[in-house]
Amino acid sequence: MSEVSDEDFREILAQTRHFVRSAVVPRESEILAEDRVPDDLREAAKSMGLFGYAIPQEWGGLGLDLTQDVELAMEFGYTSLALRSMFGTNNGIAGQVLVGFGTDEQKKQWLEGIASGDVVASFALTEPGAGSNPAGLRTKAVRDDAGDWVVNGQKRFITNAPTADLFVVFARTRPADDRGAGIAVFLVPADADGVEVGAKDAKMGQEGAWTADVNFTDVRVPASALVGGSEDIGYRAALITLARGRVHIAALAAGAAQRALDESVAYAATATQGGTPIGDFQLVQAMLADQQTGVMAGRALVRDAARKWVTDEDRRIAPSAAKVFCTEMAGQVADLAVQIHGGTGYMREVPVERIYRDVRLLRLYEGTSEIQRLIIGGALVKAAQRTAANS
Repeated sequence: MSEVSDEDFREILAQTRHFVRSAVVPRESEILAEDRVPDDLREAAKSMGLFGYAIPQEWGGLGLDLTQDVELAMEFGYTSLALRSMFGTNNGIAGQVLVGFGTDEQKKQWLEGIASGDVVASFALTEPGAGSNPAGLRTKAVRDDAGDWVVNGQKRFITNAPTADLFVVFARTRPADDRGAGIAVFLVPADADGVEVGAKDAKMGQEGAWTADVNFTDVRVPASALVGGSEDIGYRAALITLARGRVHIAALAAGAAQRALDESVAYAATATQGGTPIGDFQLVQAMLADQQTGVMAGRALVRDAARKWVTDEDRRIAPSAAKVFCTEMAGQVADLAVQIHGGTGYMREVPVERIYRDVRLLRLYEGTSEIQRLIIGGALVKAAQRTAANS
């Protein structure tokens, strides 16, 4: 049961949609050119509670559940994805590790700041040799004689690293064994000795959404920094948090696809070829039809996956199915949008050109499309094998 009633949520959603479409959309070219979200938009997002919309109300957040989260995410997807990226890790993969697995003391120390936006939390999992599969992790944490943990390793492509106040760091404390993967999670303040954030990455798209490498060299944190107070929580925390995040990313993709569709329809209705609006041509209408069908299917799948997450009916196959379908669909819809616009669609600062580049990343992070297919196929086969063994 969500902490927010349907009536209250309708108001939150309406305010969010108004903010995105009236305040952010007109400034997309500015975000692209300057590679940053303007400070006044960041402050407006903070005042609206967007840095903590998925954090429980007892810690100062709005307390939205995943079925409500995805409705907001579809609105965030409608504009530059840098907007959502600003507060995405607070509400998503970083914040949810604390919400789901942190001790009472850890929640008390960090969650209110995360919810207000005064603390930017960053999820430090990916490494040069460990991407979609956390089992390949090489960052190490060793306990010293004083009971502290000493962390060493390198993380790559870490979202919000240049602005982070807190890193939620995944590190190996022992080799994988019968007890589990040997991966733990640590809360490492960004200003701790030995934490070094690299230069901001130059990416194909998503200007204004900052990522960077983060190096940890003999970074010492107290025993109280171990999330959940247990070495064996980490791997499970990563997998569960990533699965939840996949539903959110699927919704973001559906929102971006909706924007690409809307831009395509508007262009087709007004641009002319030989004096005739191109939308009158059947082949253009066919492209619009494929876009519309993809968007509608994606929205329905996202909402179904979010509902199944909240009811605990399916937290494995549905998130991966939603993510692989919606992110691949958004790529196809964006590609068609460029095609419908013709040469105009290839010009910088035309919205569909930006969307085309922005959505390409969605098929890669929080588990590639290939990993999602392995999760789905593997889970289906295992379920069938269990049924066969019990019959």
